[in-house]
Amino acid sequence: MYKVFIVEDDYELRSLMKESLEEHNYEVMIQTDFKNVTKDFLEYKPDLVLLDIHLPYFDGYFLCHSLRKHSNVPIIMISAKSDDEDQIMAIEFGADDYITKPFTFDKLISKVKATIRRVYGEYAHSDTSICCVEGLCIDSQKLTMSHKGIHEELSKNEYKLLKKLMDYHGKFLTREELIEEVWDDITFVDDNTLTVNMSRIKQKLVAVGLPDTMIKSKRGVGYMLEYPIIGDSDE
Repeated sequence: MYKVFIVEDDYELRSLMKESLEEHNYEVMIQTDFKNVTKDFLEYKPDLVLLDIHLPYFDGYFLCHSLRKHSNVPIIMISAKSDDEDQIMAIEFGADDYITKPFTFDKLISKVKATIRRVYGEYAHSDTSICCVEGLCIDSQKLTMSHKGIHEELSKNEYKLLKKLMDYHGKFLTREELIEEVWDDITFVDDNTLTVNMSRIKQKLVAVGLPDTMIKSKRGVGYMLEYPIIGDSDE
């Protein structure tokens, strides 16, 4: 039985979330002491965290960052805001996924199931090798991207998206193919979630000295990783 840790200050909502999760055979702990979230998280040792952004004492971004110092457990952030900026911040602070209020409990359960399956179940990746193409390397164990000795950390989702693009470099992959690679069940994944992750990968390419134009996008088609000639160029 997988353990889910709910950090939500709306009493009615968290009670309904707990009830719904327990109906699907999850063990659930509701956090009520918002001053000691990290301490209780470490004691409970959950398999997944549902973390609201707007909380008393410390907001969800702070808590997500705090939890990430101790654990790589999957975290799904919850917020009434659906702006790109909020989702970007959630990803930057270490969230694996994002769900906006109001949401159906079917959507919540689908997100939880897909995340559990991806991290612990049949879709969990066991490969720990380093993949390099044309001077760009990604490390699935350290979750890093590197080029010419410069390293950038990647989230799990960023790694999976970049690995997929590297495996099929020079070929466009549909948004659906990329979403399925990371989230498995595309039914309840906001299209904007992929856009946010791709934007973060582009920023990290620039940070290691590569052009963000390596990732091409075409409306109605998808994304492609197109390698320039890494190194000296006559152009």
